[in-house]
Amino acid sequence: MKQSNKVISLMVRGSVVLLGIVSIVFFNACNSKTHNTNTIELVTNQSIYLGENPPNLIPKAFAPDIVSTQNYEYGGIFTPNLKEFYFIRDGGKFKEAVLVVLKNKNGKWIESVVSDWIGQPVISPDGMKMHLGKRYMERTENGWSEVKELGPPFDEIPIMRLSSSANGTYYFDTYVEDIPDFPLRYSRLINEGHEKPQELGKTINTGIKNFNHPFIAPDESYLIWDAVKEEGYGSSDLYISFKQENGSWGEAINLGDKINTEAWEASAAITPDGKYLFFSRNMGSKNYENVDIFWVSTQVIENLKNIQE
Repeated sequence: MKQSNKVISLMVRGSVVLLGIVSIVFFNACNSKTHNTNTIELVTNQSIYLGENPPNLIPKAFAPDIVSTQNYEYGGIFTPNLKEFYFIRDGGKFKEAVLVVLKNKNGKWIESVVSDWIGQPVISPDGMKMHLGKRYMERTENGWSEVKELGPPFDEIPIMRLSSSANGTYYFDTYVEDIPDFPLRYSRLINEGHEKPQELGKTINTGIKNFNHPFIAPDESYLIWDAVKEEGYGSSDLYISFKQENGSWGEAINLGDKINTEAWEASAAITPDGKYLFFSRNMGSKNYENVDIFWVSTQVIENLKNIQE
């Protein structure tokens, strides 16, 4: 099942390398928005998870009408203190995709625009970096730094989404539109620099196409990603692999028919407290005009691990 031009366009915008002065001007403009943003909306006065009732083993849309609307909301991620929630919005009042944040200030959640859409946000386990594909921002006293490039050995790789473990190992996809079976890769932090990226094994890079959007557990005990496989439930499904005692990765396990449907599911992440799995699901047509952010208890992961053992 082919993804829509809209989804492909969003992927490409996060992975292509921008050139020269145009890139610098664009990134500086994004950074100025980070530090000079206007409040859009007073959302709620609840102190945790936007006041939402937690889900059980059945996923549900996160914060309906606040986060998940009839438009495009994608790639939700919390900071370690659970006081900032970042995601991508497109549609409605926004003519182009933007990175937004909901911040808890004195018990009230305030939404504001961080920047134009640069890449898919993933916060490092220590909260000090926001990875944006092959780019990143660092935490400062005033918010986030200007957008920076990862540089070698990643500068020639078209990365959509990058996730880091607590020890600094990067796990990432390598999106190339004309090569649908591009592999997931990793790169360890060695002597304050990252090694040449290596492909993950066939237990992970096996299927029809689109091995995308990896999320690594902080302790590297499991990896979650999405892919299209013959045994899947329809379009892209979420899969998990557990690290084995010998250091290898176990067989890919489909997260099941409560999480995966005939629709497109993608871009999973675990909340920093380890309690909830967040992911995105297409709720609209093949044009992907309505994508929502869902959440579910991470007990689903424990159940799969117990079955495998």
